[in-house]
Amino acid sequence: MAILAAGVGFAIRGGIFDNWGAEYGFTGAQLGAIGGMGFSGFCFGIIIGGVVVDKIGYGKLVFVAFLFHFLSALVTFTAAGDTAYLSLAWGMFIFAFANGTLEAVANPLVATLFPNNRNHYLNILHASWPAGLVLGGIIGWVLDDKFEWKWQYQLALYLVPTVIYGLMFMGQKYPKSEAAQKGLSLGEMFKEVGILGGLVVCYLLVLFFQSILPADYAFASWIIGGGLLVTIAVITGFSVGHWLLFVLFITHALVGAVELGTDGWIQNITGNMLSSEQGKILFVWTSACMFGLRFCAHWMEKTLKIKPVTLLFICAVMACIGLNLVSGATAFTGAIIALTIYGFGKTFFWPTMLAVASDRFPRSGAIAISIMGGIGMMSSGLLGSPGLGYAKDRFSGEALNESNPALYAEYKAETPSKWLFLSEVNGL
Repeated sequence: MAILAAGVGFAIRGGIFDNWGAEYGFTGAQLGAIGGMGFSGFCFGIIIGGVVVDKIGYGKLVFVAFLFHFLSALVTFTAAGDTAYLSLAWGMFIFAFANGTLEAVANPLVATLFPNNRNHYLNILHASWPAGLVLGGIIGWVLDDKFEWKWQYQLALYLVPTVIYGLMFMGQKYPKSEAAQKGLSLGEMFKEVGILGGLVVCYLLVLFFQSILPADYAFASWIIGGGLLVTIAVITGFSVGHWLLFVLFITHALVGAVELGTDGWIQNITGNMLSSEQGKILFVWTSACMFGLRFCAHWMEKTLKIKPVTLLFICAVMACIGLNLVSGATAFTGAIIALTIYGFGKTFFWPTMLAVASDRFPRSGAIAISIMGGIGMMSSGLLGSPGLGYAKDRFSGEALNESNPALYAEYKAETPSKWLFLSEVNGL
């Protein structure tokens, strides 16, 4: 229920991007940056939660997540005038922080409860995410496109499953993780992450602080990242870390950018290719496919003898094919076929990678899988979502400027868009 609430909120927010753009005049890059905060906040929530969960227990973190889910709604609803961008961005960040905190509880809790079948049950747990996407997508489809509700009313509905999961968690007793049962120190749990894993985390943190700090203070981001890396080195006794975990971290960063970065924009992209209503229908369809398929991971592993790493390879191939087909779709039928292939490809990435890390590195407790999830989300927020927003501004502006320079000069955005090391462009 907790993961479902996060999925509902994510889908509704993704569906009202066009409302925010029309109401406040945001560029694609600005909308991408707002969406990006919805991933970056998750990173902080899951990593901080993953570090402390073995020490303070699962129940306290669930309560923290519950409070932040409500706070995010309050901050988002204050959006107005010149402060709209900041209200929406930080509301998204707080919402994502709450989601990350929940994930820091859910992943190690399921891994602890089902030590002999983690891949199956982590996939079932993460089936709640697409279930939430389906509900949120239907809410947007009906209330936005059919009844034209204000976006504030639509967004408030995710508080319903939030209240339900809060009530469900009250009074529950939780087991200790494997690492907590063994009495391992924080430094011992971090050893397999080590300096190599720390490099990935710290570099993404540098990019995050560069995106929110004024240009004159950008150097502070390197001080923060470098200081954290030194801290990790010291508490692990200068352990280099395990090379496989380092590879999994890098791979998960790519997965996050491609999967969740695309998910945050997919309703907007397909809505522009076809219609807003059809975009939401396609989003609901792919999410429903994910929901059903995530119950099949155990069957695929036991009956078809597909090992987790092999499953990841198959998913990568299908996701690549699906995305390339989506880029050329011009009709609803072609789009639904392409997105079905893409939906199958992305279904097993996230939970299966977490299961692989949990199986291979049990001494790291909640830390390894929490950091992995955080890296994926941070990459989505810093690379995937803003990158797609920048691409939207760049290619739409270039296309109009080429076909009608006078019209482009009239309608180009006043605020230029920039992403990483690429040059500034003016969208529409």
